[in-house]
Amino acid sequence: MAALVSHHYYSSLSASKFTFPRTPTNLSHLGFPNYLKSGGHWRLAPCCTSENPHQFKPPNKAKTRTVSWKECAISVALAVGLLTGVPALEWPSNANAVTPALPDLSVLISGPPIKDPGTLLRNALPINNKAIREVQKPLEDITDSLKVAGLKALDSVERNVKQASRALKQGKSLIVSGLAESKKDHGMELLTKLEVGMEDLQRIVEDRNPDAVGPKQKELLQYVGGVEEDMVDGFPYEVPEEYQNMPLLKGRAAVDMKVKVKDNPNLDECVFHIVLDGYNAPVTAGNFVDLVERHFYDGMEIQRADGFVVQTGDPEGPAVGFIDPSTEKPRTIPLEIMVDGEKAPFYGATLEDLGLYKAQTKLPFNAFGTMAMARDEFDNNSASSQVFWLLKESELTPSNANILDGRYAVFGYVTENEDYLADLKVGDVIESVQVVSGGENLVNPSYKIAG
Repeated sequence: MAALVSHHYYSSLSASKFTFPRTPTNLSHLGFPNYLKSGGHWRLAPCCTSENPHQFKPPNKAKTRTVSWKECAISVALAVGLLTGVPALEWPSNANAVTPALPDLSVLISGPPIKDPGTLLRNALPINNKAIREVQKPLEDITDSLKVAGLKALDSVERNVKQASRALKQGKSLIVSGLAESKKDHGMELLTKLEVGMEDLQRIVEDRNPDAVGPKQKELLQYVGGVEEDMVDGFPYEVPEEYQNMPLLKGRAAVDMKVKVKDNPNLDECVFHIVLDGYNAPVTAGNFVDLVERHFYDGMEIQRADGFVVQTGDPEGPAVGFIDPSTEKPRTIPLEIMVDGEKAPFYGATLEDLGLYKAQTKLPFNAFGTMAMARDEFDNNSASSQVFWLLKESELTPSNANILDGRYAVFGYVTENEDYLADLKVGDVIESVQVVSGGENLVNPSYKIAG
C-alpha cells in the first residue's frame, strides 16, 4: 500500500510500501508506542530507547541512527498531546523515522500564515511587480473583512475595494510594463476585465449585498492571477542537467480528479480541481502530469485516509511506484524544494540537510489540500508515484512553521472542492484524473514515447 506520514514527527511521509513521503514519521523516538503496518496488520513497535532496534537498509547502503536519552526527553515533552492526528506513512515495519530538527522559535512566532491556496499560488509566481501585488493584497483582505459581524463587514469591504481600485489606477502603467511581450495582449484584456469588475464590486457594496461579494472577489482575483502569470516570460531557470531529460512541467497546469465515493449518503462523487506548479517544482509536477497522461491513477483506490492525510499512487503488486515500461525499472525523482529568495530549487536534500532551518518554502504546507510526494524516509530521491494531500493542522504542522516544509516536495494545491477531501475513505475510487489546462507546458513527455 502507499506510504504516508509516520507517527513520529513526520520525519518522513511515506508511501504504502513507502513512508509519508512514502511513510511519514513514527513516534517511537518520542517515547510513545509506534504502530507499524506489517503483513496487513498493525503491530506495536518498540518505544523510545537509547538506540533504534531496527534498521532499514536501502540498496547499497544501511542507515542507522542513535537517539540519545536527552533527545527522547525533549521529544516527549514536545509531543505531549500530539499522539492523535500525527499520522505515519506506511513504510516497511523495519523502517525507523529520523528525528527532525525542531523549528526555530523565531519562525514559530512569525506572522499569521496564509492558508488560501489561490493566494499561495499567486505569491509563488516568479515575478517582482510591486504594483500588481498592491492590487492583489486588498482584494485578498476582503476575506477577513467579511468575517466582521453584521453590515459593518461591508464598510470594511468598501475600504478594501477603494484601496485596490486606487492601486490599480496609480500603478497601471507599471503593471502593463511588467507584462511579457508575448502575453501582453492577453494581460491587457484581463486588466480591462479587472477594472470593470472592480466597478461592479463597488456597486455591490453600495447596494449592501454581502452575498454577492465573495463570488465577485473570487472572479477579480482570478483576473489578478492571470495578469501575474502573463508577467512570467518563459521559464526562469535551467533544470540541472541530470534531470533535463525527465518529464518537466515548465509552467503551470491544472487537473481534475474525479473520485467515486462509497458508503456516503451525502456524497456520491466529487471532482477536485488541482493546480500544479511547475515554476517551483518542474520535475515533481512534470512526473505527475506524465503519469496522469498515462492514466496511471485512473481506477486506483484511495489508500490512506486518516484525517491527517489522503494518499494514493501505490500500484498493485510488489512495486511501490511507477515502473517505466520502456526500461522495466522504477522511475524515481529527486526531492525538489524551492526556497524564498532562491532562483532555482534545491535537489536531493532537505532544508535540514542544508542547514537552512529558518528558510521559508515557496510552496508551504499551509493550505488544506496541499499536494506533495510521498517517499522513503531514508532516501530523499525515492519518490515515484505516491502522492498525498495534507488535511490536518496540528501542533506539529502549524501553517507557516510546518516541520513537513522542506522535507517533502509540494507541487500543487487543491483549489476547488478541497473541503470534500476530508470525506474520502480508503477504498474510494479515483475514476479519472485529466489535464484540463497547461498540458502544453509538459516537456519530455514519456507517455507520448510509449504511445
